[in-house]
Amino acid sequence: MKKFFIICSLFLISFVMYSQNLQLHFDPRHGIHGDKISDTNFFTATFEMFKPDKWGSTFLFVDLDFNQSRGNIGTAYMEIARDFSLGKCPIMAHIEFNGGVGNANSFGFSIENAYLVGVSYATNLKGANLSTYLAYKYNAFEKVSNDIQWTATWGINFLNDKLTFAGFLDIWTQNKNKTHAPGESGKEIVLLTEPQLWYNLTEHLALGTEIEISNNFLLRKDKAYINPTIGAKWNF
Repeated sequence: MKKFFIICSLFLISFVMYSQNLQLHFDPRHGIHGDKISDTNFFTATFEMFKPDKWGSTFLFVDLDFNQSRGNIGTAYMEIARDFSLGKCPIMAHIEFNGGVGNANSFGFSIENAYLVGVSYATNLKGANLSTYLAYKYNAFEKVSNDIQWTATWGINFLNDKLTFAGFLDIWTQNKNKTHAPGESGKEIVLLTEPQLWYNLTEHLALGTEIEISNNFLLRKDKAYINPTIGAKWNF
């Protein structure tokens, strides 16, 4: 529910100076996996914003998971990224911040901050909008983790713009042990991708699905999970 939006916007800069959307997804992961990764099915609301300017562009998204009792918000997560133009060079400088907070079984927790700095590149290949960046990633765990992240995003329209296929792929490293307590040493590789398929009912309203595919992301332990959603999106 996030980064694919920036690539769809990069090639509209000449026409749209400010873009944003709201998404609402029903996530049935409890029905699929039982209590292993969630004790309930829930809704997720996402706000995304992309704003280009003469120095580059800014991208922001916020996810809210309504996964607590009576539909209360249990997790809030955000990412904000800035790309800076480097003259006429097609490569841009990239900085980014990620972080969030949550509540589970009556105790609160933080989603550890991450700070990224690197380079990005975007292009259009036969109608497909593609973007990528490679960055150093500082994970602010109790035991600080110095890492690398590679991200790719894509977006393409089909059938006279009635269908949109978009998404992102993140691959990064992080410490196996996030604390100073005795435990596993070394690094692990985390994979997260969220392809989306939308049917555009109007210029503003779309219905579709997102499929979250991850490994080492939800429960770690080198375990992969697939979590599809049913969603609606409003562009404005």
